Amino acid sequence: MASEDVKQRGEAAAVTTIVNLAEEAKAATEGVKSPKNALLSISKSLAAGGIAGGLSRTAVAPLERLKILLQVQNPHSIKYNGTIQGLKYIWQTEGFRGLFKGNGTNCARIVPNSAVKFFSYEQASKGILWLYQQQTGNENAELTPVLRLGAGACAGIIAMSATYPMDMVRGRLTVQTAQSPQQYRGIYHALTTVLREEGARALYKGWLPSVIGVVPYVGLNFAVYESLKDWLIKEKAFGLVQDNELSVTTRLGCGAVAGTIGQTVAYPLDVVRRRMQMVGWKDASTVITGDGQKIALEYTGMIDAFRKTVRYEGFRALYKGLVPNSVKVVPSISIAFVTYEVVKDLLGVEMRISD
Repeated sequence: MASEDVKQRGEAAAVTTIVNLAEEAKAATEGVKSPKNALLSISKSLAAGGIAGGLSRTAVAPLERLKILLQVQNPHSIKYNGTIQGLKYIWQTEGFRGLFKGNGTNCARIVPNSAVKFFSYEQASKGILWLYQQQTGNENAELTPVLRLGAGACAGIIAMSATYPMDMVRGRLTVQTAQSPQQYRGIYHALTTVLREEGARALYKGWLPSVIGVVPYVGLNFAVYESLKDWLIKEKAFGLVQDNELSVTTRLGCGAVAGTIGQTVAYPLDVVRRRMQMVGWKDASTVITGDGQKIALEYTGMIDAFRKTVRYEGFRALYKGLVPNSVKVVPSISIAFVTYEVVKDLLGVEMRISD
């Protein structure tokens, strides 16, 4: 845990340094005088990111829960396979509320996560762009897809690490059913129970595959979305640009493409992460099936989790839940990006620091 904390502080410090350099450069060239305006802009950017994350997750909560249930499902006690069949099963056994189980915890986590992620991306992008312009000597230079990938990955790691304990307990809350022998009553009860029974390190189980997955998932989401949007505006392709702006529908499409590419590349890491989060949980295998049938649920690490999953369930097991996740990720990512930009415009948030 100590090494992880040092790494997180180092990443945050690096981002802060870049942001400070960017802001100092802007202040020198544009005459920024009042830090109050900058603070207001930051607050609005955080608010826009939080609203976007909470709204997008709530819209697809039933598919999110089904995805997690499929990822950790006991292969010897399969209750459902397809998306429609799984949603029907949840409805019949747990009712309407069962479709949204864990959503409150997810929203509590995703609001600060999205806020920090979007804000960190914008600030890191500005800082990286300034450094890139200084290095190339071209003040009109723009971010390349590789640089956008770096900014997106950096933002994702910072946001994910800051809220990971909540994601870990959210996974456990989500797989509980009425027949589960052990019930977590909420976020606080789950956090304190894990700390008491498994120790503080347990709150970061599955953290490593999450960090690795940030690069293709979050990085590609931002890079593909921004690059595709810029290309459409620059080339005025397919007649989608009006007054040098893209419509909400077009931006929705850009977000859908970005989300689909990112989630497909990173999905096996998400499956392994969820399975590692269940390790060490008393009666975890019973909780997952809800009918007393148990299976081995022990992994020594990320590689061991990959190896055992493929050995005992086949390579296809690494993509369990991919269908509902694919259905979910298109509206979720699209709504998040579009909502963020719309709310940002309504709040008057500037991408660049101004007078």
